[in-house]
Amino acid sequence: MNRNPLSNEVYYKRTRPQTPDVRGEYFRDQTKIIHSLPFRRLKHKTQVFFAPDNDHICTRIEHVLHVATIAAAICRGLNQSGNWALDQDLAYAIGLGHDIGHAPFGHEGERALAACNAPKPFLHEVNSYRVVEHLAHYGEGLNLTYAVKDGILCHCGEDFATTQLRPATVPNDLDAIQSRRCLPTTYEGCIVRVSDKIAYLGRDIEDAVKAGLITPEDIPQIVQDEIGASNGEIINTLTLDLIEHSKDKDYIGFSPEKTDIISELKKFNYERIYHNEQMRQRKETIDKCIADLFDYFRTIFSRYQFDYAAYEREGKQTATSFANYMASMTKAYHEDPARRDDIITDYIAGMTDSYALSVMEDVILPNSIKFFN
Repeated sequence: MNRNPLSNEVYYKRTRPQTPDVRGEYFRDQTKIIHSLPFRRLKHKTQVFFAPDNDHICTRIEHVLHVATIAAAICRGLNQSGNWALDQDLAYAIGLGHDIGHAPFGHEGERALAACNAPKPFLHEVNSYRVVEHLAHYGEGLNLTYAVKDGILCHCGEDFATTQLRPATVPNDLDAIQSRRCLPTTYEGCIVRVSDKIAYLGRDIEDAVKAGLITPEDIPQIVQDEIGASNGEIINTLTLDLIEHSKDKDYIGFSPEKTDIISELKKFNYERIYHNEQMRQRKETIDKCIADLFDYFRTIFSRYQFDYAAYEREGKQTATSFANYMASMTKAYHEDPARRDDIITDYIAGMTDSYALSVMEDVILPNSIKFFN
């Protein structure tokens, strides 16, 4: 029976010891994530199409729920084969938290923040770990188990052509990871990596149809015939294929036949959706928005640093809110001026799409002059 390579003592470890309770370690982590403020903000962060005026376009909170449920379903299916011993609560917890540190405006926002923060990298999975370990709960972190944090941090970077995914056999040094050259140390983490792709491939097509970028007939015929043309069909086909192909193996992977077709679907999505001319125009807007916000916060920080009351002089709600954020996060930043860019990056990354746009409006429009009789 396939089991994870490390001991429960490693997987259950928390930064600060906690007495176990009736929920179990991983279900407890689910509740910690769900009740956190960064998780709640995911409902106003979009997946691909930012700040939409359509309530049925996928939000980041919907995406993490899709990933969590797909991952738990895969664990359930593999366990029923009799060859696996997987923890559905662990997979679900990783799925819930895997994008908790995502920037506003999806991956375009992530790239824009990375450009502002260069040469220091900004990767949403690294930031998600940073949020749950160091930033959430006003700088205390959520104190999650090692296994959940490891799965969150290592959920990204998988090539669609990879056919065999196994966990790392030695513990990851989570604070040291700053790239995508890492593997999770649990099979559940590996399953979330794959579930992430299952969740967004079909849903991005569904949203692109609603946005008028493509029609269902545009989807390659082989994809329609072998995987499906709707989000539900694609999720069902790929989930069942993964379970069937992996049930008697010691790795997680799709069948070779489906792997080839998934590559076709990925190519279609990139060409017709992510690199669409309308999306390119939005990218330019996002780049400017993030860059202007970063410059603005650098400017006012150079004036006032940690003199929180002084930010009122700007006459901008944005400046006051930024000061209030820093004041609430002294446990994380310790009023260290050298942390300036970290503070700004964390603040912008935590914004929702709509809040970032309202902040931008507040920053660029001049204050009104009050006239007195």
